[in-house]
Amino acid sequence: RNLTAIRELTALAAAKGISVTQLALAWLLAQGDDVVPIPGTRSPQRLAENVAAADVTLTPQDLARVQEILPRGAAGSRYPEAIMPTW
Repeated sequence: RNLTAIRELTALAAAKGISVTQLALAWLLAQGDDVVPIPGTRSPQRLAENVAAADVTLTPQDLARVQEILPRGAAGSRYPEAIMPTW
């Protein structure tokens, strides 16, 4: 399911003329003023790409499409249950 989502998100990003990474960062920025993405990189080119995501405008249709592609976020957990925090 995640691979299918990546393909669909990549297609959406390509249709907007941006990278899928920029789409992800622009989506995070669209979540509200209290959300601040902190991407990491070692590459000056990737840094410039990440910063350029702040200039990407996602339409309500774009945001709805992302929600349609990933209605509950990624499929599965990032980490095994045994090492997840139990706050």
